[in-house]
Amino acid sequence: MKEINMSVGLNQKLQEAKNINLSESQERLEKMYIDGQWISADTGQTFEVCNPATGELVAKVADGSGIETKQAIDAAHLAFKEWAVTSAKERGKILKKAQQIMQERADEIAKLVVLENGKPFKEAKGEVNFALDYFDWFAEEARRAYGTLVPSPFPHKRLWVQSQPLGVVAAITPWNFPAAMIVRKIAPALAAGCTVVLKPAEQTPLTALAIAKVCHDAGVPPGVLNVVLGSNPIPISEEMLNNPKVKKIGFTGSTEVGKLLMAKAAQSLKRVSFELGGNAPFIVFEDADLEAAVDGAIAIKYLRVGGQSCICANRIYVQEAIAEEFIAAFVAKAKKLKIGSGFEPGVDLGPLINETARNKVHQLVEDAVARGGEIALGASYLTKGDYASGSFYAPTVLLKVEDLWPICQEEVFGPVAPILTFQTEEEVVARANHTNYGLASYLYTRDLGRVVRVSEALEYGLIGVNDAAGYTHEIPFGGFKESGLGREGGAKGLEDYLEVKSVVVNLAQ
Repeated sequence: MKEINMSVGLNQKLQEAKNINLSESQERLEKMYIDGQWISADTGQTFEVCNPATGELVAKVADGSGIETKQAIDAAHLAFKEWAVTSAKERGKILKKAQQIMQERADEIAKLVVLENGKPFKEAKGEVNFALDYFDWFAEEARRAYGTLVPSPFPHKRLWVQSQPLGVVAAITPWNFPAAMIVRKIAPALAAGCTVVLKPAEQTPLTALAIAKVCHDAGVPPGVLNVVLGSNPIPISEEMLNNPKVKKIGFTGSTEVGKLLMAKAAQSLKRVSFELGGNAPFIVFEDADLEAAVDGAIAIKYLRVGGQSCICANRIYVQEAIAEEFIAAFVAKAKKLKIGSGFEPGVDLGPLINETARNKVHQLVEDAVARGGEIALGASYLTKGDYASGSFYAPTVLLKVEDLWPICQEEVFGPVAPILTFQTEEEVVARANHTNYGLASYLYTRDLGRVVRVSEALEYGLIGVNDAAGYTHEIPFGGFKESGLGREGGAKGLEDYLEVKSVVVNLAQ
């Protein structure tokens, strides 16, 4: 693909991105990556990937099923024998090389993210840069899979504990962060010495194939990373779940699907790690920096895939004393957000991923209004002019909603901000925790004592205090309750791909 010159202005760069010719790489992009080779589906069938902003065809890709998944698992199982005994230092070097190559191709990969996901180019580029740094982090963590020498209670025995890679890992990733969610799974798996069979979301396979190409060119051996594509995820996931060669299922997606995967994985006691749904509260206390709180709420509600993120603010709680001022400022800023195709300069929000997603969001909004909710902004489809062919939805603000309504209990996954008020700290903590989810939460206050009390009381895996930027590579990320199992990122991110072995040595023998 043509390289995008980073020295040119934003408008020219975005125009170049729009005009990149896919013909040079389209044959590669159409095929799955198994055992170091680009292959078509066994049936020869393909499925279409379309731009959610325009409805236009982006590419046709191989439509695989259980047959290709088994081939990929067999390849990964065979490759595991050598990859597991490759030194951690050498594995780290390969991951560092992958980071370097992905950095060089960041604009190219970001362009693919825009084409198949719809998010603005600037946001897509930020995602790609965030994703590639997981290669860097886990390249270093590979050398820290430490063991321990345990003092023995017997003079003639020695005890030690060591870590070893699990084996073949099946990774299933979503469409909302098609680069970050993939690298966040494959980087620790490869660093630990595991091999991977990846099933990306059917809406966004092109980014996955571009990352596979990065790993291929970085020197990841054949079979160590495999990418299986398919319009129907069921036969692919069934093979992953039923195949005894697969030792772990890693999944990011809805809680409902996570429960189904967990039930089936239990039949063979496969290890699982899940990042599932969220219902993030965003709490603004009366002593908060109001401008910072408004900016943070706008950012975490609207500027992460247009609200299609598990850590987006789903419920905004504002203390009554400042509610009127906060709402006025929040609505004013939301009105200024620019909606459009991800390649248009200055765009803040792209489309929702498809019409099904848009309909679900609107149904939740209509339900809230029918129950007595008040529309302060938006609450409508965008269908005219440049919006006619895409699945666009207006940034929306709802007032006078209640905690137990679906709009506040379900994961909205769209640009809809319900704003509620509260009186006391104890009250808002109880309301914030009254959900089956526990992934991310946010609070804004200048009171240090309140920071400690509230952050300790909130039942969430991530707490943003006066910060709405989300997590970083250096800390573990995951959820409480029905928001998931296990952790990704940080030092603990490597642990989920390791098996622990205890060794007892009897010196008397």
